[in-house]
Amino acid sequence: MNTSLSIRHLRAFTEVACCGSFTQAASRLHLTQSSLTATVKQLEQSVGLTLFDRTTRRVLLTAQGEQFRPVAEKLISDFDTAIGDLQAIAGQQQGQVGIAASPSTISRLLPPVIDDYRQQFPEIAISLRDDSAGQIEQRVLDNDVDFGIGANHSANPELYYQPVLTDRYGVVVPEGHRFEGFESVQWQALIEEELLFLSADTGIRAQLNQFRQAGQLQLSDQKAILEVSNPAGIAALIRQRIGISVLPALASSTESFKALHFIPLVEPQMRREICLVSRKGRSLSPAASTLLSFVRQHFLTMRLPAYLESTAQPQHSNQDL
Repeated sequence: MNTSLSIRHLRAFTEVACCGSFTQAASRLHLTQSSLTATVKQLEQSVGLTLFDRTTRRVLLTAQGEQFRPVAEKLISDFDTAIGDLQAIAGQQQGQVGIAASPSTISRLLPPVIDDYRQQFPEIAISLRDDSAGQIEQRVLDNDVDFGIGANHSANPELYYQPVLTDRYGVVVPEGHRFEGFESVQWQALIEEELLFLSADTGIRAQLNQFRQAGQLQLSDQKAILEVSNPAGIAALIRQRIGISVLPALASSTESFKALHFIPLVEPQMRREICLVSRKGRSLSPAASTLLSFVRQHFLTMRLPAYLESTAQPQHSNQDL
C-alpha cells in the first residue's frame, strides 16, 4: 500500500461521494477539477480498487466505494476533532493544570492567583495537591503535576528551581508566653524552652538540620518533646501550652495559628527560599505556562503575609519552565 496517502485524499473522496460530481466537489474544496480528479485517481491506484463509476451525467460509488465511505468519513471526523482539541489547548480553551504546593501556600497565596486565572480561562481544570517539600519534588519528577511551589528540598539535578519568595523563620508561642510582645527572639533563648518540631521528613525540619550541621545554629533536639507531621498539629499543641515551635512565617500564617504569636528569630536571622519547581527538559502546556506566569506576577505584586518577601522576576525564559 502506498503510504503517501493523506487526509487530503480522504476529503477528496468523501466530497465527490457527497456531491456525485467532480465539478461540484472541486468547487466546494476550492480546487480545480483536474487537481481533484488526480487526487481521487491517486487514492484508487494506491488501494488497487475503483471507488467511483464515472458516467457522462453522474459519478456513482462502486460497492467498494460504498463500503469505504463511512470509514473515510469517521477518519476525517476523528482527525478534525483531534486537531480542534489541539487548537483549543493552544488557545487555552480547554485542558488541565496540576500544581503541588504546601498547605500554607495553597491556603494563603494561591486563592487570588487561581481566581484571576479562572476569570480569564474558565474552561481550564486546575488540580491542587497539598504536599511536603519532598513530595512536591517527587510529583514533579513523576509528571503527576505540571509544576510545584516549595522549597529546594534536595537540589535534585533533574529539577529546575526558580526562587520567588523568601520566608523568615520565627518562634510561635501561645498567648501569655514570656516571649509575647517581643520584637524578636534570639535563638539562644530557646535553650530554656520545650520545643515542638516538625518531623524529619518535612522540608522545614530538613532545613533546620542543615543550619545546625553548618554550625549556624546552636539548637539541640534534646528539648524536642514532640514531633508532628504537619503545622496544623503543632498549632493545636501550642494552644494547649505543651510547647513552642520554630516555623517559617508562611507556615504559621494559616487559620490554624489564629490567636498564636509569631516572633522573628535573630542572631542569626534565618530564611528559606520558596521556588517554582519544574522538571528540566519538559515543556509546559500553554495553560500550565500561563498559570505559572500568573503565579510569578501575583507574587511580585500581591500583599504578602508578614515576613515574606518577593524575589520573583517579571520575565523568565520558558526553556525550563
